[in-house]
Amino acid sequence: MKASSKIVPQKISKADSMPKHFEASFANRFSKDENNQYIIAQQYIIEAITCLQIEDNFSILLDITAIDYLTCKHECPSRFALVYILRDTSFLQTVRIKTYLHDAKLEIQSISSLFAIANWAEREVWDQYGICFTNHPNLKRMLNHKEFIGHPLRKDYPITQGQFCTKTDDLMDEMIPKLENKGFTSHEDLMFLNLGPAHPASHGTIRTFCALEGETIISAVAEIGYLHRGFEKSCENHTYNQIIPYTDRLNYCSAILNNIAFAHTVEGMLGVSVPQRAQFIRVLIGELSRIIDHLVCLAANLVDMGALTNYWYLFNPREAVYDLLSKLTGARLTNSYMRIGGMAHDLYDGFNEDLQECIKQIQNGVADTLSLIEHNRIFHDRTQDVGVIKAEKALNLGLSGPNLRASGIAYDIRKTAPYYNYESFDFDIAIGSVGDVYDRMMVRFEEIRQSIRIINQAMKQIPQGPILVADNAISLPDKKDVYGNIEGLMNQFKLIYEGVKVPAMEYYNAIEGANGELGFYIISDGSGTPYKVKVRPPCFPAMAAYADIIEGGMIADAVLTLGSLNIVAGELDR
Repeated sequence: MKASSKIVPQKISKADSMPKHFEASFANRFSKDENNQYIIAQQYIIEAITCLQIEDNFSILLDITAIDYLTCKHECPSRFALVYILRDTSFLQTVRIKTYLHDAKLEIQSISSLFAIANWAEREVWDQYGICFTNHPNLKRMLNHKEFIGHPLRKDYPITQGQFCTKTDDLMDEMIPKLENKGFTSHEDLMFLNLGPAHPASHGTIRTFCALEGETIISAVAEIGYLHRGFEKSCENHTYNQIIPYTDRLNYCSAILNNIAFAHTVEGMLGVSVPQRAQFIRVLIGELSRIIDHLVCLAANLVDMGALTNYWYLFNPREAVYDLLSKLTGARLTNSYMRIGGMAHDLYDGFNEDLQECIKQIQNGVADTLSLIEHNRIFHDRTQDVGVIKAEKALNLGLSGPNLRASGIAYDIRKTAPYYNYESFDFDIAIGSVGDVYDRMMVRFEEIRQSIRIINQAMKQIPQGPILVADNAISLPDKKDVYGNIEGLMNQFKLIYEGVKVPAMEYYNAIEGANGELGFYIISDGSGTPYKVKVRPPCFPAMAAYADIIEGGMIADAVLTLGSLNIVAGELDR
């Protein structure tokens, strides 16, 4: 039996990690806007980001997004801009680089040679906005089908226009160059196989096109977009509170964490902190959501390797949690429990007793599962040294959450940038050492234990008090005021009809989602409806890395690797 990967808590040291070299090198070539973003000319982008990456250790590219200022109220140097969001390797600083593009020729140099995740990020920007990245290895559609005409996130795109796909994509335009790079000039001895999109082992509507030599995957290409529902476009036509139910549909395995991440970002733009009781409730329900997300990931992964008994050990406690959430929020899967400024309502009488019963069932299910697999040779052989992602590569790929921590990097936003009193809770960061399927699974098992520790501490410390910000411009009035006086009725009407008025700004914030950094980049024009919403989903970088990770392995190993990355198609496609 191979030795188990060691999972230990690791402390993160604080350091001064502002981009000093960048500021010195580009002293006369950048400015800063009112949103604390660096503005730099597009011809300097490669040079600037290279400096940030190498000299200032901003080695994590979180996201790339575009902005169409066509209908913006204030003057802009040009219609389109690009925003690059980077984080340093101490995980303490985030930098946003913004560049305005020349309207006549929407082209800019690709940074895919610097960051692997930029390949997919730039493809998404081209797909949605029509901005071309020169020297990109494969600039093609990402979320929209190949027959799609136009770019849907442009402000002048006719949203009622239906465009249907009539032809399949064989993906050979991506497969052949990869095979040629591996020395395959002829494809006659290879077999081509689609894993998904309509297959239980694909864990959602995800297609992986493989070139096989026997059962060994020589080359692979991934395709997404089958579940694309236009979340970000829909946000442009709804008020901030109306968007909350849409966030549920991103990662539907832990819907409340999506609620929290979005509300937390908007509250940051408003400059308000929710009351202490609301913060503790968010911690309680958020950690419970993290647990059930990990439970379904582990249960499905064990089924993929034939361990059906373990599935029921883990899935039955998850059902108990769903019963609790249904009782608390009125819905099992998509809960819509948050509001901008607090919660929809307080905890019910008897919540603590129901919660403790759920925790007891979770602990028993995890213990029963580990008793079957912890020292099981078949489990070890199927998971160890399979789907390995080394630490440096994981950072370049933009991984976060359990997938990054399994590679030995102790990055957890609850520790590095604590919110909702996380700095006061005693819990450890679970990390692996190899970055294989085994580590990714065991990290999640350990994180379930740590989440239970946090929940138990939060239940002991939770204070009494309000659950909504005491501001009539943000929080809905009590029903007795709506029905009892004209001021309450008018307040309710204006908040529902016009929405919460968010100050004009461009803002990024994130929380530690179940699968990693779940961030929102929001642009407000001062109205009750966002001008733009961009999701930074943790599944997107993981799926971008998947095809390369499985090359050289077996088909059965590819299934386990996908399950261990915990790709959720809802947030992947958006």
